[in-house]
Amino acid sequence: MASEAAMEVSAPAAAAVEAEVAAIGAEKQPHKLERKWTFWFDNQSKPKQGAAWGTSLRKVYTFDTVEEFWCLYDQIFKPSKLPGNADFHLFKAGIEPKWEDPECANGGKWSVTINRKPILDNMWLETMMALIGEQFDEADEICGVVASVRQRQDKLALWTKTATNEAAQMGIGRKWKEIIDFNDKITYSFHDDSRRERSAKGRYNV
Repeated sequence: MASEAAMEVSAPAAAAVEAEVAAIGAEKQPHKLERKWTFWFDNQSKPKQGAAWGTSLRKVYTFDTVEEFWCLYDQIFKPSKLPGNADFHLFKAGIEPKWEDPECANGGKWSVTINRKPILDNMWLETMMALIGEQFDEADEICGVVASVRQRQDKLALWTKTATNEAAQMGIGRKWKEIIDFNDKITYSFHDDSRRERSAKGRYNV
């Protein structure tokens, strides 16, 4: 397993990405995305005693070109490299991956449970490419995606804005299943329900 030091997404790593992107940009015009996206990292494997939730969450890098995305993914952002109890997030720039963020406050998430790391890596990559490539018809409804590595089972969650908009959420859920090539049932839970109880029941299924 990777050491904790290796998993700390460092300034030198980000600087290396910037240098690589600059080199690519010098040779050819970078391919701009429709919007900016931000990677976040949350290492909860060694929580500090008494620390509030979210204190270990770190903003790592905001990008808006295809070239930056691939440099970041190749160098840093593969969930299989994470220690247990850590999360990677890819969210639209300006949205924090927290229930309290205004864009997320009235939202919810589609969730998939995964038993094998290579499958997690593949689903994570396919989801990210669909997001930055604007493949969802309800793209404005989507906040971002979270890959959560745990000791027993890993999870992938697609966060959306307006939980009560059932038609939009069902459209997103169906499209996501198609993108990640997942045949089992997936469930959508409201953040409001999750705030009240740890094991919130799903509201929608596809």
